Amino acid sequence: QVQLVESGGGLVQAGESLRLSCAASGRTVSSYVMGWFRQAPGKEREFVAAINWSGGRTTYADSVKGRCTISRDNTKSTVYLQMNSLKPEDTAVYYCAKDKIGYRVGYLPASISEYDYWGQGTQVTVSS
Repeated sequence: QVQLVESGGGLVQAGESLRLSCAASGRTVSSYVMGWFRQAPGKEREFVAAINWSGGRTTYADSVKGRCTISRDNTKSTVYLQMNSLKPEDTAVYYCAKDKIGYRVGYLPASISEYDYWGQGTQVTVSS
């Protein structure tokens, strides 16, 4: 079993920054791709970013590319999402998730179905 706990969300004004954290416990997640997703009210959950097991490769949704940076510290079993130049359309509950496949090679998954453990989410609200 893996437990994922997100933190760092809050209410900010447009243009400001937030750093989200996802702390993992239970089984180690150091050999898995980790992803961030978000879900706005009335919308489906969507992919934000993913990072491979070593931290050497990342991928981002077009909507956040250039404004967000995903990183990880495997010594702390923690994944981060630095979000800059926040916009009102970034308002959502942000979730971190663990890939189903360890030491994955090739693409970094962006589909919800390819992740098996999820945190409870942290709310990010951006006012205009």
